[in-house]
Amino acid sequence: MGLVSLLFSNPVLFFVLAVLLLYSVIAHEVAHGWVAHLFGDNTAKNYGRLTLNPISHIDPLGAIMLLLVGFGWAKPVPVDFYRLRNYRVGLVAVSLAGCLANILIATIGIFVLQLPFVNAGSMLELILKILVKVNIILGAFNLIPIPPLDGSKILTAFLPVSGQQVMARFERYGFFIIIILLYTGILSPVIILMQSLIYHAIALLFRLFR
Repeated sequence: MGLVSLLFSNPVLFFVLAVLLLYSVIAHEVAHGWVAHLFGDNTAKNYGRLTLNPISHIDPLGAIMLLLVGFGWAKPVPVDFYRLRNYRVGLVAVSLAGCLANILIATIGIFVLQLPFVNAGSMLELILKILVKVNIILGAFNLIPIPPLDGSKILTAFLPVSGQQVMARFERYGFFIIIILLYTGILSPVIILMQSLIYHAIALLFRLFR
């Protein structure tokens, strides 16, 4: 879902989407840092990363990928997990925070899509649908338990020390493994499954509050 083609055909739509999607990945990282701060680690705060100022967060390659293929990333917020109060609970909370931020953005987008002023076929409807889709993808992808994705840290919290050490050693190769798995399509069914689970969770949330 590349956005660059919109730059010339519909520059207004391009810039609105670019800002919203960039802030989606920024919100993911800020959420990590904010929850880490709640659990006693001030590393992100000390590095000035608990801010929505994009200059503090944008990773050039991640931003380019977001605009080219509809999937990208910001600079990871630094977290010292060993400073967290209640290490295992803190590790899960901090790791989940980024994904939950994206799911929250998607949930808000779905809610707004159902409001009467959002006309079918309008630019607003298109923007909201893309915003929802990208945030669901971001949340789903990061829940996969492969280092350095957030899902691997959630898994680590439930492993014995020996298992945590294995995951830590595995992390240095994780990025390359993810690239290979994405390129070969092996991860596609996992991402689709995660997306489906998130959509069902959001649907359940809407049913509960009707």
